[in-house]
Amino acid sequence: MQILITGTSRGLGSELAAYYLNSGHEVYGISRNSNGELDKHPRFRFISQDLSKFDEITSNLPGLLKDAGRFDLVVLNAAMLSQIKDLKDTGLDEIQKVMDINVWSNKILIDLLIFQEEPPKQIAAISSGASVYGNRGWNAYSLSKAALNMLIKLYAGEQENIHFCSIAPGLIDTEMQEYIFSLPDDPKFPSIIRLKKAKATGEMPSPEEAARILAGALKKALKEESGSYLDVRDF
Repeated sequence: MQILITGTSRGLGSELAAYYLNSGHEVYGISRNSNGELDKHPRFRFISQDLSKFDEITSNLPGLLKDAGRFDLVVLNAAMLSQIKDLKDTGLDEIQKVMDINVWSNKILIDLLIFQEEPPKQIAAISSGASVYGNRGWNAYSLSKAALNMLIKLYAGEQENIHFCSIAPGLIDTEMQEYIFSLPDDPKFPSIIRLKKAKATGEMPSPEEAARILAGALKKALKEESGSYLDVRDF
């Protein structure tokens, strides 16, 4: 297969790229920073792009995507986490920054991909349980992931030749969790306490293990209705 993954510099994106490469597939990675280990692999192609710079995406990527040909799978993984605090304390500028990366950059990428001569067979956006739980403190992140779910559902209704899904990968022991772990316990934000308890347990696998689980779920997702919101823990 030929696969495109965003956010390959670290965390889940990096390990998912490594998983597919080790399985014999060709992987294109898009992120702001390169990944030294992935760069060593002969079947890895890296595209340096800051996804917050929309004009650059539309000018830099079309030629590269055309040269790549048809993708069997596109994984829209790049995202950022907002500060854990109440929504009333979160400014619109903070929300906009998160929405730009987590939602609107994905719209730009999808638009570029669907107008290729041969559009992708499958487009999967990495969502989160935060998109449906509404836990206090997750403000802009929850809003962005909920909007992402709907973005994917709407595209699925328009592009019947492509299978779309948004998929929550479950808890993963990444740098995002390091940020959560650094926060003081606060009864206002019980989700922080729950995540801290899950760290270093089977509830929160390593990025490598999470990538293996996600890859299996993405294959099974093709049997689900296009546009669905899915959770790897349901497979």
